[in-house]
Amino acid sequence: MLKPIHDWDDAFANMAYIPDSESLPQIWTDNAAAYRTSGVKIEQDIPYGDHPRERFDLIWPDETPKGLVIFVHGGYWMRLDKTYWSHLAEGARAKGWAICMPSYTLAPEARIHEITAQIGRAVTLAATHVEGPIRITGHSAGGHLATRMMCDDSPLSEATLARVISVLSISGVHDLRPLLHTKLNETLRLDDAESCSESPVLHRPARTVPYKSWVGGGERPEFIRQTQLIAQIWAGLDVKTQSTVDAQHNHFTVLDGLCLPESNITRALLE
Repeated sequence: MLKPIHDWDDAFANMAYIPDSESLPQIWTDNAAAYRTSGVKIEQDIPYGDHPRERFDLIWPDETPKGLVIFVHGGYWMRLDKTYWSHLAEGARAKGWAICMPSYTLAPEARIHEITAQIGRAVTLAATHVEGPIRITGHSAGGHLATRMMCDDSPLSEATLARVISVLSISGVHDLRPLLHTKLNETLRLDDAESCSESPVLHRPARTVPYKSWVGGGERPEFIRQTQLIAQIWAGLDVKTQSTVDAQHNHFTVLDGLCLPESNITRALLE
């Protein structure tokens, strides 16, 4: 039996349960910077709008791309940017895919529905740079944004939406209503209406393409619950879904396999 959650701040407190978590942002920055100088072909800071953060990087494979992978970063819609995660492109790049990594305007400057619209514009523009099928993934808040691209009110153009063949949400937040009870909402500024309209679990899918949700077994229980919840709900709406609890990975080590072309999470992304 599931017990009610009384401390929602604790339920979403990933860093508090990861030893030496304060060192992680510098590690991500160093790894990503080293990757960008490794000789891989990267087009940086392609604008998709007028705001300084409306930029994406395109990371190219060595041959003609098989298609386009979109990776949307996390940070509770209020932290980080694309430059922390460049190295996570290598698994898909080595398998022949181009990877788009967008930044977006952060809360409180932007509301979550505005960020959703920004990612829609980024994906739509990136699709004009790379031919072929599109696979969308994202982590944490980015998992939410990746999933929003496939909801019945998707901001994607019809032509772009028709090219999407799969979505992988990694440790995604798919029901935003609990965030109303957290200190995070002092920055996010969610209200009842937006918490519902921006929750993928309250939407029908725009298309019945395969949908996968992935989470580390060592993550906060709320992230495991939300990962399983979206898969269960969309499976009842004629979508082929798969929910994976990946060993004892925490909220951040769960991403490590994206660097490797033969890892389980890279295979889940590309198959």
